[in-house]
Amino acid sequence: MPAMEEEERGRQHFLIVTYPAQGHINPARHLARRLLRATGARVTVSTAVSGYRKMFPGAAADGEGHVDGAGVRYVPYSDGYDGGFDLAAHDHADYMTQVKLVGSATLAGVLARLRDAGRPVTLVVYTLLLSWVADVARDHGLPAALYWIQPAAVLAVYLHFFRGTGGVGRAIKAAGGDPWAPIAVPGLPPLKIRDLPSFITATSDDDPYAFVLDAFRDLIDKLTCGDEEGDSRPVVLANTFDAMEPEAVATLRDHGIDVVPVGPVLSFLDDDAAGGGGGDAAAAEKNSSNDLFEQDGKGYLEWLDAQAEGSVVYVSFGSLSTMSERQIQEIARGMESSGRPFLWVLRRDNRNSSEVVASLGLGGGGEKKKKEGVGVVVEWCDQVRVLSHRAVGCFVTHCGWNSTLESVACGVPVVCAPQWTDQGTNAWIVAERLGTGVRAAVSEKDGVLEADELRRCVDFATSEMVRAKAAVWRNKARAAAAEGGSSERNLRAFVGNLLAGGDY
Repeated sequence: MPAMEEEERGRQHFLIVTYPAQGHINPARHLARRLLRATGARVTVSTAVSGYRKMFPGAAADGEGHVDGAGVRYVPYSDGYDGGFDLAAHDHADYMTQVKLVGSATLAGVLARLRDAGRPVTLVVYTLLLSWVADVARDHGLPAALYWIQPAAVLAVYLHFFRGTGGVGRAIKAAGGDPWAPIAVPGLPPLKIRDLPSFITATSDDDPYAFVLDAFRDLIDKLTCGDEEGDSRPVVLANTFDAMEPEAVATLRDHGIDVVPVGPVLSFLDDDAAGGGGGDAAAAEKNSSNDLFEQDGKGYLEWLDAQAEGSVVYVSFGSLSTMSERQIQEIARGMESSGRPFLWVLRRDNRNSSEVVASLGLGGGGEKKKKEGVGVVVEWCDQVRVLSHRAVGCFVTHCGWNSTLESVACGVPVVCAPQWTDQGTNAWIVAERLGTGVRAAVSEKDGVLEADELRRCVDFATSEMVRAKAAVWRNKARAAAAEGGSSERNLRAFVGNLLAGGDY
């Protein structure tokens, strides 16, 4: 066998397996590009058929898959719901059972096809809700690593909650649902109940998302079960960085979790580190593609170009959160009374009131319409390009971790309006630990962020003090991800240990 062919066949190949949701696919895609740049290895991303078809409408769901412009290959597995999950028609608990059964078999098929094509996988990486992937990897004699796409602090909370350390579970129960009750989590700074993941503070048995708590319990069990049958505990690649969450990383390591901070994992930072040039906006454009939602053209970017520097308020509650009619009304009223130009992402499935839609100047058919005055409303946009734009001075967000990291890396102050899962912890990090934003107070009756509070928070977030802190953390985030930065070194050490036949 020629030397070059032998070397190619022995090349490392990382397979990243992810849940078919935008908030899971994005960080998986970014990690793939980070690994490609940092190691030169092959990298393949696998998500469920439903997500794959939305990302690549013209690509076949079998065969060689799709290769993007960066050189990352995408191949799907089947979760048994190839037409997609419908909340109105399907049950989440049934889905999780099905995805484990069907997904295990079809992912095994993906591994076999890659092997037979001369591209055998050498490491399997998996994201949240997919702990069964580690079992598939083990059955194929492959090491597996969890890619944790929430804050390290959230993983620490789950760890101590499920293991019963520090009496965390008892303290939550004793709080009786009081969001302001103090809570002590081993190794973390003081927290309140509202700062914890909602799945351990506000999930009832009849909650359609109650299954998620069981999924996280399974995940912690896998991370803490110790060596079994010669297998070593899997490593956790965490989408955070050392300076951002030192206490959380320390308590995880102290309690036996092999956490490796490799963040912020964002493709436009990798382009910058590789010397791509052209600035943030150019890097974002190069790396943006294949969202699960269709963007509203580029008219909103042209509108941003015409706005003054730092003047625009960007409003987006992500890919899953659903706005009530009153929440839509309050945001519209708050932004109108502020007098500030704004860009608002209002997904089609959130436009649930013809009266509200009409009042915003939105038409049917999903097209973008300008609201009379200073605002633009779109169904979806390229968020990184928006946050990288010189005109954007504030981000009103649900505080998903992807959005939080993007705001930090772009130096944009934040108004936090968390709703569920890890978002309360993310808001605590932004407002209390970094000082790069403010957590908005919401109505006790229905959790709505009201107009007057929105306006107050925007004024605070755009103050000189907050903008200065956002600039400081922008530099720290970029330093961590840069060549020779803490996260870059951590990732290289992890891969180096893998190549050397270490425990990973």
